Order: sequence, then C-alpha cells, then structure tokens
Amino acid sequence: MASAAEQLAANINLSAFSKATDLKKRIWFTLGALIVYRLGTYIPLPGIDPIVFQQAFNAQAGGVLGMFNLFSGGALERMTILALNIMPYISASIIMQLMTAISPQIEALKKEGEAGRKKINQYTRYGTVVLAAVQAYGIARGLQGAQDFGAAVINPGVFFELTTVITLTGGTIFLMWLGEQITQRGIGNGISLIIFSGIVAGLPSALAQTFQLSQSNGFVALIILLVPLVIAGIVCFERAHRKVIVQYPKRQVGNKMFGGDSSHLPIKLNVSGVIPPIFASSLLLMPITAAQFSAGSSEWLTWVTANLGRGTVGYMLLFSTLIAFFAFFYKTIVFNTEETADNLKKNGGFVPGIRPGKNTAAHLDYIINRLTIAGAAYLVAVCLLPEILISQYAVPFYFGGTSLLIVVSVTMDTVGQIHSHLVAHQYEGLIKKSKLKGRRG
Repeated sequence: MASAAEQLAANINLSAFSKATDLKKRIWFTLGALIVYRLGTYIPLPGIDPIVFQQAFNAQAGGVLGMFNLFSGGALERMTILALNIMPYISASIIMQLMTAISPQIEALKKEGEAGRKKINQYTRYGTVVLAAVQAYGIARGLQGAQDFGAAVINPGVFFELTTVITLTGGTIFLMWLGEQITQRGIGNGISLIIFSGIVAGLPSALAQTFQLSQSNGFVALIILLVPLVIAGIVCFERAHRKVIVQYPKRQVGNKMFGGDSSHLPIKLNVSGVIPPIFASSLLLMPITAAQFSAGSSEWLTWVTANLGRGTVGYMLLFSTLIAFFAFFYKTIVFNTEETADNLKKNGGFVPGIRPGKNTAAHLDYIINRLTIAGAAYLVAVCLLPEILISQYAVPFYFGGTSLLIVVSVTMDTVGQIHSHLVAHQYEGLIKKSKLKGRRG
C-alpha cells in the first residue's frame, strides 16, 4: 500500500505548481543566473584575436582541448573571460576534501558543524583564487609561446600576462559566487548546473555534426540509437540501492507499548554520484591542457601531450584509476558508517543479527565497500567505453560517458528537488486548511 507521501506526490499537478510561488521564484532565479553565465562565455579575453585563435583551436580541438571546451560551455574555444570555468573551484574542493582525510585540524573543523563548514568553504575559496591565478598565468605563457596560438596574441608581454591572470581569475571567482547563489536562492546544485548548462548549450551543434557523420558512417548511426539505452542504464544504476533492515525494539511507557517497528536504511549502489568523473576530469584536464598549449616549447611537454592526450592508452588508464580512487574516497565523506552506527545505537535501532556499535559499523563498511566496487566499475565503464568510441569513430564529445552521466544525474537531482518543494508546499497547504477548520470548529 502506498504511503501518505506517495499518495500526495501522485496528486501533484500543474495547479499545485502554479500556486508554489517560492518554487517559481527559485526556478526563475536559477534560469536568470544561467543566462548570465552563458552571456559571459561570449565576452572575449582582452588582447586576443578571436578569429586567429578560433582557427588555431579548431586545428587541435580533437584532443583534450575539445573535452575541456565541453566543460567550459564553449568559453575556451572563444577564449573568453570565463575560459577557466569552474574547474579551479572543483580542484580546490578536491584538495580540501583530501586534506580533511589527512589533516587532523581540518577534520576537527568539519566536526564543528556549521561554523566549521563555513571555515572550510572559506579555505576552498582562497585555494580557488590561487589555483585560478596559477592556471591563468600558465595559459598566458602558453599562448605566447605556442606556435599555433602565438599569432592570436595581439601584444605579447608582461601587460598581456597581467591582464589575462586578472581577467581569468576574476571570471572563475564570479562563477564560484554565481554557483553558490544558485544553490542558496535557486533550485539544484549551482556548480553542477553551471557544468550542465555548458554541456547542454552545445548539444544542438553536436547533434547536427553527428547526423552528418552518420550519413557517411553507419556505425555512428548505430551509436546514436544506443544513446537512449545508455541513458536508461544510467538512470537504473543511479536509482539502484541496497536496503539494510533496521529493527527498533518495543518499549513500554505507562500502560502503552511503543516501537517494535522495522525500517530499512537505503544505501545507493553509486554512493558518490557524479563526483568521481568530474574530479578525475578536473585533475586531468588542466595540466594536460596547459601542456598542449605549450607543447612546442619543450620536449617533455610534447611527450606529455603525445602520451597523455585524449584517446591514448595512458590517458584512459589514468582516467579510470582516478575515477575508481575518487569513488572509494568520496564514499567515506558521503556515508560515514561509524556515525550512522552511532545514531542507530542512540535511537535503539539495530541490524538483525548484528551487535550495535562497532559490529554494525563493520557490517555497513562491508556492504558499502561491495557496493562501491560495483559502482566504481559502472562509472569506469560508462566514462571509458565512449572514450574509445570517440577516439576511434570521431563521435562528438557530447555523447561521451562523462557528459551523459553529468546531464542525466543533474537532471534527476534537480527534478527531485523540485518534487520535494512541491510536496512540502502541498503539506503546508493541508496544515493551513486543518488549522482553519479547527478554528471554525
């Protein structure tokens, strides 16, 4: 039998949506912020000839540059003020989360609650500024030194480097602030939605390019037919979870018996979600992109570009290793087994056949490790197999596993948040009606 929440959710319609004024404000704010972001991807970087840069970029867009351009929403291809996109912030977040597991001081900050979280966010912002400045300086130096991109710089020199560092760093800081505003005042996760909108913005041109390829290559047409099946598979894996039964003992209060209920603890198959591919891509893209910009300036940078470029064996091995590492690392942040076992013990809950406390934590560890092995294998397969097809059959990057995974996961998360807001709004309406009826009575 369906629960009250499920029955209420089934009755949600357009009239309920039209009455949810707070939800509509959040959606309009999110759309407005994303439009501002998209406009920013068309403002050119000072000191760059966009036509010459476009020609040089098109000559090398088949490698890692094309992948980074995908995440930047086309800003890198046009070399705009948002060319770095949000990647330095993601890299800084990775470093802070790694430091949480290594440094006792930062781990203590995390346990302080809201105050500690604000302090960690502040450190992450400082790290973002430093990383963005370093990466912007690398791009400025690379643009001047590279044979292909050097002609795009109108007036090379110290002033160009200074303006490039300030502009690109400011663009990243603006996107970081915009993402936080979307998370607080809009709907969905702001950082994920910025990456999502960048990918979706290039989808029409990618579809047109794919249809052109399908006329000359029948295998590409088969891949297009398989995309809906891949999306369906991603949805199934993202929604799959293991139910751990939790029993609550009976207790007597006065003459009445309470408790004795059984519930379940849902543990997702892919606990870490879309974070591992994004983190792995972020760590791989920026160093290799900087190396590709400066490939002609030194032999070792040329070697890095040749052996770690997109489609090479080295790139795929490193990419899959990073995905698996972050899948196991991030699950300890998302799901703390010791804390969960502690909460169950405090509330009198226990897993049947398992002693409360450390034994329950060890049991949950065993379950989540087995699930993470399957989840990591799924992420590697989804992200790696399309990479092989892209390198062998020139399928557009938009049909790669990472981009599909981000689009599907962010869509599911955003729709879930909209659904939660609608359910909460209907509950508030029912409570107000019941209070009015009580006053009339």
